[in-house]
Amino acid sequence: MAHDIVFFLAPDDESAAATRRLGPGPAFESVTCRFIEPDSAIAEWDMYFEEPAAELPPIEQLLAWPWPEWVTAPLNDGVEVFALPPRLIRAFADATSVELEELADRWTARLRSADGDEVTDDDLLAVLQGVSRLAASAVSTGGGLYSWSF
Repeated sequence: MAHDIVFFLAPDDESAAATRRLGPGPAFESVTCRFIEPDSAIAEWDMYFEEPAAELPPIEQLLAWPWPEWVTAPLNDGVEVFALPPRLIRAFADATSVELEELADRWTARLRSADGDEVTDDDLLAVLQGVSRLAASAVSTGGGLYSWSF
């Protein structure tokens, strides 16, 4: 099932967990996109930065990759709050425009392989550029980068 997702900057896991019920809202710097799975997106990005390649790795490799950690326990309400791994935050903070473009192309290919032409209508490169800006802020402030989705 696809979600509406907000990637946001928070000072710590406790602050991120507090967003569970109502979402991050305007108090947190954020980037929003729609119709993607947050955990698989985070795993896809992490895999790219750990093993950079323009080619799309097999789905089995993605499924075997370490998935993001829950910040709050999952419930039946459809809300998910994940923490992006520190190495991924650092990789996004240091990412070049070429890396972000290559990742956007690879991520688009992954989404199309799973959903055909029913992929998000968001500009995935713009989403990644926004996440990269948030990551740079997280690194400079000592905060964390999280996803909230419903």
